[in-house]
Amino acid sequence: MTQSAPSVAVIDNGICNLRSVTKAVEAAGGAVRIVQTPAELLAARPAGLILPGVGALRDCVAALRASGLEGSVREWIAADRPFLGICLGMQALFEHSEEGNVAGLGIFPGSVVRFQRPPEYKIPHMGWNTVKFVQQGTPLQTGLRDEGESFYFVHSYHCVPRDRSLVLAECDYGGAFTAAIGRGRVFATQFHPEKSQAKGLQLYRNFVRLAASV
Repeated sequence: MTQSAPSVAVIDNGICNLRSVTKAVEAAGGAVRIVQTPAELLAARPAGLILPGVGALRDCVAALRASGLEGSVREWIAADRPFLGICLGMQALFEHSEEGNVAGLGIFPGSVVRFQRPPEYKIPHMGWNTVKFVQQGTPLQTGLRDEGESFYFVHSYHCVPRDRSLVLAECDYGGAFTAAIGRGRVFATQFHPEKSQAKGLQLYRNFVRLAASV
């Protein structure tokens, strides 16, 4: 008997590369449910939830609040259900961002700040860079080397968690910055797994497996 694919809800907040993310999740073995409201999320009854985002954090947070999904994301994370934030979906989880001086969801303590780097480091930080995992053994890392894997970044701002134990992975761009966070079944990445070829697909596959396990 063939086991059914785990349902993974992807939040459509109007400012995300939705097609790339959904295709990656499907390739990783997930059954995608696109949701725009709390009612749609409830009806989908997913095992995992993904919050992607590109562009300005103000728009991302405003869209979550306008749709009512801010509360849904809070409840989901508080329940330690499988969650994956991507790019703005990671930045939105913190208290405040320098980008537009906007308040985030405040789920985790910390801020989002603009890169301050020497002139030879172009901003935005764009392209492939090595990500090193500083936590070991989390479900998101299966098949990925702790000492370094290459992922694709596009961002001018980076997260600074106040709680060091939240940091899952770091990247060096004229100095170390937080590339991913993780706690329990809740994860988020500053890089874009859907743009990161085989290693990015492995990360999505790991998340889908995590969703299937609960």
